[in-house]
Amino acid sequence: MKAVKAWWNSRTLHDRLSLLVTGAVAAAVLLVSAGAWFLVAQIQQRKIDAGLLADARTIAENPWQWLQSQGTRPSPGDREIGPCWQILDPSGTVVGGSATRLPVSAAAVSIATTGHTEVQEKVALGPGEYLMLTVPIDGGGAVQVGVDPNPDKRVLALFAALLAAGCAAGIAGAALLGRTVARAGLAPVDHLTEAVEDVAVTMDLTRPIEVSGEDEIARLGRSVNAMLTAIDASRRAQRALVEDAGHELRTPLTSIRTNVELLLKVESRPELAHRLPPEEKVKLLHDLDAQVRELATLTTELVELSREETSRETIEQVDLAEVVTAAIGRVRIRVPGIVFDTDLEPVTVLGRPGELERMAVNVLDNAAKWSPPGGTVVTRLRDGVLTVADNGPGIAEEDLPHVFNRFYRAPDARAMPGSGLGLAIVAQTAAQHGGAVKAGPNEPHGTIMTVTLSRVFAT
Repeated sequence: MKAVKAWWNSRTLHDRLSLLVTGAVAAAVLLVSAGAWFLVAQIQQRKIDAGLLADARTIAENPWQWLQSQGTRPSPGDREIGPCWQILDPSGTVVGGSATRLPVSAAAVSIATTGHTEVQEKVALGPGEYLMLTVPIDGGGAVQVGVDPNPDKRVLALFAALLAAGCAAGIAGAALLGRTVARAGLAPVDHLTEAVEDVAVTMDLTRPIEVSGEDEIARLGRSVNAMLTAIDASRRAQRALVEDAGHELRTPLTSIRTNVELLLKVESRPELAHRLPPEEKVKLLHDLDAQVRELATLTTELVELSREETSRETIEQVDLAEVVTAAIGRVRIRVPGIVFDTDLEPVTVLGRPGELERMAVNVLDNAAKWSPPGGTVVTRLRDGVLTVADNGPGIAEEDLPHVFNRFYRAPDARAMPGSGLGLAIVAQTAAQHGGAVKAGPNEPHGTIMTVTLSRVFAT
């Protein structure tokens, strides 16, 4: 069985389809041929049986007339009687019949003497085998009629040979037809395969595969085109992320390198030490520490932004109010001078707890960063909608469409710490949870961030 399965799996799709068509046609032809042969055989057998019974009853109706005219073999009612017949008296003795004598079996004697119902037997007669029917005669005795079935068997054998030849021709034609059908039916698949292989070789994702029709192959082609478009978009986004990340990393790395080179130069040449006062050196070290922290933050956020699905948390039911409360606790430690006005309504969502908390932390961090000292960040959660409002300077109208783009920083924000990825992570997390985020003005001044999540359960 394993060998057959391995052989089948090693065949091409063309071969499999051809074999399936051939097998189906062959099974149908063989089944029909066997049924036809069996039906003809039954018809012939019934014809022989009916002929024997009719002959025997014809003779049994007037046996003495048949005995008196044995030489001329009369045919009462213009009906010809079979070649072998004979009449038995009530004792089972043959009293007359055709030239060819039939054997008198025990069953025939019993019918002649007792008048039991007729019986059919196979008897040896000469070189062949005959079918013999014995029927009783009213008043005693019996009539025996025999017939040679070999001519009918030869007809059946000839018919079987003709059927076999027809089956062979039909199966051969089915094999040829199956090959043709497979080639024609799989032509679109071959075309699609060649197109996909060409894309794999050239890596050109911008050229769509030609698709025509509305069948399953056309649907598959359109699906492949959609997949290629998605892969191309993902590759472009990845390239843009690498380019943007390289640009953003270059600035802190250059600054770190310059400061480190300066410190190394001073340390290697003591005569220059007086040119770098201790307070300047401490300031330089603080700058290095800030730049390293900024670089670490940027690297962490890049990893979060580009994290693959395979390394992410499993989705579970999460109480969003608890997640936001934990995020507020983290942000409050970072910015102790900010007041958090919180009113959270418990709501359960399907999501990843860690990512949702990081999203909330980034929104709250952004609000706290732009709030004045002693300012208030208002946080509300209603029906799965999270709003975070600050009373800072607000976002310029021309910057609103871009604040969720990667590495985008408004002119007023470039002098402040940050990577330009925090709100991009918020937008990505919201989208991955079937929601969205938007920013708008908070009257009379400030900004309000609104995060809407789907897959919300009533509590």
